[in-house]
Amino acid sequence: MRSATFPPIRVKPEVRSEVEAVLREGESLTQFIEEAVVSAAAWRRNQAEFVARGEAAIDRCKREGGGLSVDEAMADLQGRLDAARSQAAKRSHQ
Repeated sequence: MRSATFPPIRVKPEVRSEVEAVLREGESLTQFIEEAVVSAAAWRRNQAEFVARGEAAIDRCKREGGGLSVDEAMADLQGRLDAARSQAAKRSHQ
């Protein structure tokens, strides 16, 4: 049961037409908007949690020491890329 409403939003007629053009069979504009709002809120929550985990990892690394220098990290990534390219080249010649 729904117990709250969002405020109405004003959009250009072209925007409404674009949204209505992608509605699935039997789907209402209200259902589409609700799904979009819920998805956007979940995305932002996940994004905020991701940033918080990253910041916590940075703080932990600073406290405990360790980690890689930029040059070490780039060398590691380059090595992985080179290995992947080598494997891809071997597969394409088989």
